[in-house]
Parts: sequence; structure tokens; C-alpha cells
Amino acid sequence: MKKISILFLTVIIISCSSENEVFNIMTYNICYDNPNDGENQWANRKEFLVDQITYNEVDIFGIQEGLHHQVVYLTENFKDYSYVGVGRDDGKEKGEYSAIFYNSKKFKVIDSNTFWLSETPNKISIGWDASMERICTYAEFESVNSKQHFLVFNTHFDHIGDVARLESSKLIYSKIKKINSKNLPIFVMGDFNLLPSSEPIQYLSKKLNDSKEVSLLKPFGPIGTFNGFKFHEPVRDRIDYIFTNNEKVRVNKYAIISDSKDCKYPSDHLPVVIEVQFK
Repeated sequence: MKKISILFLTVIIISCSSENEVFNIMTYNICYDNPNDGENQWANRKEFLVDQITYNEVDIFGIQEGLHHQVVYLTENFKDYSYVGVGRDDGKEKGEYSAIFYNSKKFKVIDSNTFWLSETPNKISIGWDASMERICTYAEFESVNSKQHFLVFNTHFDHIGDVARLESSKLIYSKIKKINSKNLPIFVMGDFNLLPSSEPIQYLSKKLNDSKEVSLLKPFGPIGTFNGFKFHEPVRDRIDYIFTNNEKVRVNKYAIISDSKDCKYPSDHLPVVIEVQFK
């Protein structure tokens, strides 16, 4: 009887810790290191960008456009953080990453991989009418505290190909259905290069939840996420998103973060951050 009682209490404790565990997730197009960006070059904004993420106490964040040396810089400047991901040009270190960084004291990686947004997702390839290679990196994580497993997908859609963007949405959702055989909580994040009214975003919004639309607290920040380094102009184009599955994830807060330093943004995109709990 005593053993049964102890087991029962253990189950309750694990269940409660899983439900009450709160953490922050961010998506952030950090803008690739372009020497033609003048005063907005990576060297002039990287320190503030790291400070910005640190201040917001982000547990997991997905980046877009990070070149290998940028990924290395982030790794070196975030204590206790690791990442999963590869360069899209060769599946190793060449080209832009859609890397997922995570606090390794809070989470451990169970599985991870990268697929290309194309008709041949398991090969390095350009899909449909896209202008270049595009990828999606994903990982299954386990919470060290609650032992809860969940999936994170991070992507960067093409900025030109209309067919590619719609087919990429369909491909990612089909991958989710195949990978998520255990019906885990999921997060799909990234720079989708699309406004909320577009067909691909509407497709994903019907399959998943746009975290902005289900936030329990009123969303905070500008309307848009793409600022183009234009500090003195309104930010209206929302093209960066975090989607969740409603039956598994509670979104407590949603914000588009518009921090700046000396009238300059740390990237040409504003990061999106959400506070979440598992249901």
C-alpha cells in the first residue's frame, strides 16, 4: 500500500510539473553577415543582439540566415546553450542555417534532422520555383525537469517562389504528421516571407494555431516583424511566426520585440517571443 501511495504521488508530481512548467521560445531572423550593410554589419550589432536574447530569458530560439561563423559566435556567447542545424548549401557548414538553440541545462535533444523544402526533401535541392535552397531543421526535446517531450521546427521560406512557399507549408505539415507519431506538443517557427492573409499562412493557421491569435495576454509590440533596418518607419509587415498545436500548448504571452540601441535595430527583423506551458 505504501509503495502504491508513493507511486501515485510521483505520478501527480510529474504531471503537475509538466503542466506548470513555463518557458520562452523565440524565432529570430538575425540577418546574414553582409559586408554591404554598412553601419548595420554583423560586427556592429552582434553584441547587442546577444544581450537582447539574454535579457528576454529565452529557453529555446530558432534563427534564420545565420552563417556558420555567426552560429559559432552565438554558441560562444551563450553559456550552457547548444544548437542543432546545418548549412543549407551542403548539409554541413556552408550557407545559411535555420539552427535551433536550446538551454542544455533545461532540455536535451532526443532526435534532430534537417530536410530541404523541395520535391526531394532528403537531398540538397532547390524546390519548385524557389530562388535558392531552403530548409527546415527540427528537433525532439525532452525537458530535464518534467521529462515532457516536444518538437520544434524552424524554417525560412523562399522570398520569391509563390508555388514554393505554398508547397513548403504543405511539406512541413506532412512531415509533422509523420514525425509526430506520439502526438507531442509542437512549435513551428521561422521567417515565412509571407503576410498573415497569404494562402500558405492561412493553410498553416487552419492546421495549427498562430500563437499571436491564441495568446491569453493581449499581444505586445508592433504589428509587423520586418523592419529593413529602417528605424524611423513603422514596422507593419508580419512575416515571422510561431505556430503551435492548441490541444497541447498554452500560449500565455506573445510579443514582437522592438529593442534598439542608438536608433539602430540589431537585425532587419524583429524577434517574436512567446511564453508557453504544456497542457
